[in-house]
Amino acid sequence: MKEIRKGMLLVISGPSGAGKGTLVSKLLDKDPSFAFSVSVTTRGRRENEIEDVHYHFISEAEYDKLLSEDAFLEHASVHGHRYGTLKSEVYERMEKGQNVLLDIDPQGARAVMEKEKDCVSVFILPPTYRDLKVRLHTRNTEGEEEIQRRLNNARGEIEQMSRYRYLVVNDDLELAFDQLAAIVRAEKQNSVRYFPEIEEE
Repeated sequence: MKEIRKGMLLVISGPSGAGKGTLVSKLLDKDPSFAFSVSVTTRGRRENEIEDVHYHFISEAEYDKLLSEDAFLEHASVHGHRYGTLKSEVYERMEKGQNVLLDIDPQGARAVMEKEKDCVSVFILPPTYRDLKVRLHTRNTEGEEEIQRRLNNARGEIEQMSRYRYLVVNDDLELAFDQLAAIVRAEKQNSVRYFPEIEEE
């Protein structure tokens, strides 16, 4: 039997502090068929972040240039900073049959879902708003003002969860990952991207 596969575009989003970054890292570690699409951003690099691994950190002028060149699959302003997914990071890989993972905010995810109808969209939810607040404080990457801004934005983002194909509540990391992995396994067999050729004999 001959198997032909088209690359899957997996879109994962959720509010800051929901734990999507941890789930994304775990999936990339466990499933080598996925490539992570590195977004561009105009925000400053955090201490634990690596250039061209977590983000392409660029200036406002560079961002404007990419915008004028129609280089983005999606772009959005989030928490006072600008972010974008480069078409070159996505389409070239998918054409080779590689699966591509986007970890993007709900605003950007909506734009991708409108353009790419066959994309697999997953929204990661926290069990409670209190958990969200605790997680944001615990990771020590934002100041109090930024944390409040992200918490305020979280309510509006969570209201959009019905736009997504799948929902995963990250109350227990291992269970949440098992659910995410099950979604990926099922979608790999979806007839929109899996084309087995059955031999006569």
